[in-house]
Amino acid sequence: MLARIRDRNIWLINLTILLVGLASGMAISMLALFLDERGYHKDDIGSLASVFALGIALSAVLMAGLVRRFSAKAMLVASLFLYASTLAAFPSAARRYWLIALDRLLDGAAAAGIWVACETILLQRAPKQDKAFVTGLYATAIAIGYVVGPFTARAIVAIHSKTAAFYLAAAALLATGVLVWWRLDAAGQGRQLEAGEVEVACADNGGDVAQTPAATLAWRIKTSLFGTFAYGYFQASVVLFLPLFLIAQKGISRDQTIVIPGFFAVGMLLFVVPMGRLGDRFGHLSVMRLLAVVGGLTTLGFVVLEQFWWMCVAVTIAGATLASISPLSLALQGVILKQGDYARGISIYNGFYALGMLLGPPLSSLLFVAYGGAAMLYHLAALWAAFVLFSLGFANDDPLARRRLAAPRR
Repeated sequence: MLARIRDRNIWLINLTILLVGLASGMAISMLALFLDERGYHKDDIGSLASVFALGIALSAVLMAGLVRRFSAKAMLVASLFLYASTLAAFPSAARRYWLIALDRLLDGAAAAGIWVACETILLQRAPKQDKAFVTGLYATAIAIGYVVGPFTARAIVAIHSKTAAFYLAAAALLATGVLVWWRLDAAGQGRQLEAGEVEVACADNGGDVAQTPAATLAWRIKTSLFGTFAYGYFQASVVLFLPLFLIAQKGISRDQTIVIPGFFAVGMLLFVVPMGRLGDRFGHLSVMRLLAVVGGLTTLGFVVLEQFWWMCVAVTIAGATLASISPLSLALQGVILKQGDYARGISIYNGFYALGMLLGPPLSSLLFVAYGGAAMLYHLAALWAAFVLFSLGFANDDPLARRRLAAPRR
């Protein structure tokens, strides 16, 4: 891999997002328990999750302009410092609902800023033939952080306290921000610019480059946007309601459901990079479509499965397929858009992800309460079926599919 990806900035971004995932994993694993210990009701905790998603959506809308004005590196450093501040302030802010809501709003804004900046830099620097391979490594780094983070938090809590774990997570993010400021090159530095990349350096440093209208950008990457919307919708819904379905209708104990996210992460870790390489070779959209078919059928499998370990296998398959769609949809943007449009395209992309996170839980909750957990799973599978049909209708959005269609004619 080191021989294939020679740009050290790509590896620095992967290290950055791994440490972000570690700090975020630490915080997420303690957040609900911390608030519950301080007397917050479940409705309050759920509403704070919506505030967090709102922060992502608002930041995603603004971040493209900020990246264009100040550079992706500057916004990444600023977002890392903001995220560190929100984690450090969380224990004190928890004394008042409006303070914790403000903290979570800024938390979401900082997270979106980190994602947009990191993903813009990755797509700018990744070779065209390796876009999905690079975004797959990026997703793997995030997954490693999310897996290690909760165990790290548990060890710190055993030694000291939850408050100390929040402070240490904030310190890790602060150190990461300093590292990025010190070692990350500005756009174009550290390598010779290739043909067509001059506009990247201009756009990333505030230069004047003609902008593609936002509606035109969104239409060009519509299959990518549908994929990330579906994943955000699915992820936010499943995290909240799959454990409740397994407990209420499958007789699974609460302690057993704790390991379910771990199996999902294992599937993602094992398959996200190989799926990325397949996407680079055979077409990102065609691989996304296949993964959606397998993942959607796996989602239906929870309705009929009864044995816990078979459910763990199904969760692993869901992680291997549906979680791999997100980096592939990001890579698809990298081969559709001009490099000068990356920041704005990625902002729209993260806005659709946040929209999925906002809509998924309330709609899934309505179905769960009215018709049961099976109906909730059916509608999630139907969402992936809709994506498959949509991707078939617009299969030529993938440049590789267009080249294959044109080859016999020539």
